[in-house]
Amino acid sequence: MSDAHGEPNQHRKESVATANVPSDSPVTDPGQVRGGNTDGSAGKFEGQRVKSGALKKSARYRSRSLSASSADSYSSTSYTGSSSDEDEGVQPHEKAIAAGQPNPPYCVRNVEQHAFGRREIQIAEQEMPGIMALRARAKDDKPLKDAKIVGCTHINAQTAVLIETLAALGATVRWAACNIYSTQNEVAAALAHAGFAIFAWRGESEEAFWWCIDQCSTPTAAWQPNMILDDGGDATHLMLKKHATAFKQIKGIVEESVTGVHRLYQLSKAGKLCVPAMNVNDSVTKTKFDNLYSCRESIIDALKRSTDLMFGGKQAVVCGYGEVGKGCCQALKALGCVVYVTEIDPICALQAAMDGFRVVKLNEVIRQVDIVITATGNKGVVTREHMERMKNGCVVCNMGHSNTEVDVHALRTPDLLWERVRSQVDHIIWANGKRIVLLAEGRLANLCCSSLPSFVVSVTAATQALALIELYNAPPHRYKADVYLLPKKMDEYVASLHLPTFDAHLTELTDEQAKYLGLNKVGPFKPNYYRY
Repeated sequence: MSDAHGEPNQHRKESVATANVPSDSPVTDPGQVRGGNTDGSAGKFEGQRVKSGALKKSARYRSRSLSASSADSYSSTSYTGSSSDEDEGVQPHEKAIAAGQPNPPYCVRNVEQHAFGRREIQIAEQEMPGIMALRARAKDDKPLKDAKIVGCTHINAQTAVLIETLAALGATVRWAACNIYSTQNEVAAALAHAGFAIFAWRGESEEAFWWCIDQCSTPTAAWQPNMILDDGGDATHLMLKKHATAFKQIKGIVEESVTGVHRLYQLSKAGKLCVPAMNVNDSVTKTKFDNLYSCRESIIDALKRSTDLMFGGKQAVVCGYGEVGKGCCQALKALGCVVYVTEIDPICALQAAMDGFRVVKLNEVIRQVDIVITATGNKGVVTREHMERMKNGCVVCNMGHSNTEVDVHALRTPDLLWERVRSQVDHIIWANGKRIVLLAEGRLANLCCSSLPSFVVSVTAATQALALIELYNAPPHRYKADVYLLPKKMDEYVASLHLPTFDAHLTELTDEQAKYLGLNKVGPFKPNYYRY
């Protein structure tokens, strides 16, 4: 979930008193989004890319050449220069509206990038065996026939594989981004070129963020959404707020993030959730593989690409020892870091201690650490007071879904100077010359500054697809207006789809063994309360 100003590279230095303040919390009234889709018509539109040469770019990025760290490189999660397009002063949707197309069939930065995006999607397909196997097995049955899905997730090559799988299974989709900095522009272009209703580009403004989601969720004569696939709860939030009548026609919501699931439980507790929802985040395949194994690799990649850090001997503190925190700690420890952990939960704290990490309060180590990573899902974890006490050059980043963990707003004061060094890398400079390095303005570092391993995303994508199929095809009254976990059998099926990649062979129970354990020979093999 993200919504913030969309031109982070517009300036090299600026006093933050004049900067737009980004926020990942819902705007006061998303129902005021302008340009709402009312007729589902109008011609296509995409913002045109500004041609900028190396001289222009070298003036914008301080002491940086067009190297593997610049905005036109892999460090922006995109080979074809997605983040360089943020340099445009006008958002694509503003150009569409100015051209008399307030409700285009898609809105991306530059659809001419589609060939590059298609190649990236093809590369991702090779490393996503589970979702591709699901597509091959279910495409003839069309289990999502007539499903109209509002999607709000990160838009990258891996998500594109999921989107095209849902279409192959019979669904019609309209898709927006859940994060203003994680979209791969060329992938969005490839999807738009293929006929999908995609509304996303890297570097969206706050207003554009909600406009894009509104383009997907607004019902028209030709578009009556009946499913939501959300990451952070923004599509659910806006549709409930602005299109309450249409929201009641939704057959099910699938949510994959801690933040979004928390919102769903709040709605359920308040009696405002009038449709069934599937909590994919807490499914075993999502929690273990996407949160643990994925973050174990992507945190290092994000830090390396954005800062060129040497990890050996550095001191790092990881706030939160859930699955994400565990993955981060394992990776940092393996590369020679001295790792500290902060925790509020005594069980997680004990796990950290038994894994060899020292559990501390942040105030105890904040002056000496070189790297601060948040992974709690909470707000105000790293405050201005903490950052005042950090050493010169300390790197601060967030691996939780929302940008609320690091109090970035407290840094936007006249006494501090913001200096954009690279794409998604800012120096925050104090009057005495001390500076800290802030990644992605406190948003998801591994998606804004790097990318995710496609194989792990395949696990999550297959889980999301199965959850959509389950809710869409469930007979009436199977699911009430509440939040449910993915059935254990589906979790096991997702895992089985990925085993052939490793040439893994499962042992089968004999009839006698199955009877002894009280299990069905084909599963599920563990009770719901089992902790993997």
